[in-house]
Amino acid sequence: MIQVRCPYCDALLPEQEFAYAGQAHIARPEDPSAETDEAWRDYLYIRSNTRGLHKERWRHVHGCGRFFNAIRDTVSDRIQETYRMFETPAGGSADE
Repeated sequence: MIQVRCPYCDALLPEQEFAYAGQAHIARPEDPSAETDEAWRDYLYIRSNTRGLHKERWRHVHGCGRFFNAIRDTVSDRIQETYRMFETPAGGSADE
């Protein structure tokens, strides 16, 4: 079972309290009307499938209801760190 710490509630809880919400730090196109169909496809559906550390967005559904980011090791399935939206992780850059 994955244990997740909500950075807002500061509570370490089982993953059933949370919902996975996709890859973190995906930049929305600045001018959506100028994008091609292929660019929209890539923005909406193409994501990294990283082996190792992966930055993800989660939501504390059965608690405060807030979204936050997590760094999860996809090999061990352990969450290394959680941090609030729009913050930089302790390990460095928010970029993938």
